[in-house]
Amino acid sequence: MAWFGSRKKDASTQESEVEATSTASDEAGGDAAATSGEVTADDTAAAPAGERGPWDVADADDRPGRVDLGAVLIPGRHGMALRMELDRASRRVIAANVTIGQSNLQIQAFSAPRSAGIWDDIRTQIGESITKQGGQVTETAGPFGKELLALLPVKDAQGNVGRRPARFLGVDGPRWFLRGVLTGAAVADKTAARELEQYFSEIVVVRGTEARPPSELLALTMPGRPAGAPEPDAAAADLLQRGPEISEVR
Repeated sequence: MAWFGSRKKDASTQESEVEATSTASDEAGGDAAATSGEVTADDTAAAPAGERGPWDVADADDRPGRVDLGAVLIPGRHGMALRMELDRASRRVIAANVTIGQSNLQIQAFSAPRSAGIWDDIRTQIGESITKQGGQVTETAGPFGKELLALLPVKDAQGNVGRRPARFLGVDGPRWFLRGVLTGAAVADKTAARELEQYFSEIVVVRGTEARPPSELLALTMPGRPAGAPEPDAAAADLLQRGPEISEVR
């Protein structure tokens, strides 16, 4: 399931609107989340700018164990599962999904103007799209600033319509925007939420120096070796030995 917040299209993005339907098995914890009507967020205040990631590659440390996905470097974790989403027509990787326990984090990075961020506009667009399709959205303060708590309309394998809780996280960086969508246990369970929030905060964005239009999806690639280390550590090695799952969308 791919979630695109911007209405602007480029040659590589598959949809300008948020998709509101999917099978309940698409993401970890989907069945449990779809039957829950509660959406909660940790009341932790946002950390001051510059004291918490996600990080730009120019500011990130060189800790070993990160997995190189092109536009983003993600932490390797024991027991995590990685699923890459491909656009069926272009065969382009459009999102990375990390599952830890019963929680899932979808990761996408976009270009942004030098002068201003785009999260304010994207939040409005996501909210309007979800509401139009029968879902519910609430804006709240989270550890990364403003975020969206949503009840997304979904269909299970039998065609029954339900609602799945989700949290939309967004961080504006230097000429980039990183979005995370949390589903599963991390939406309602504070311990699981903190674990995935910490994971999101350790992501490094590699935008590149090319001129790009605002809201263009930055290119993701299939995982290789972790960045910044001559050899993968145990967590990343385990991930890469299993290999990522690949899901086609659209």
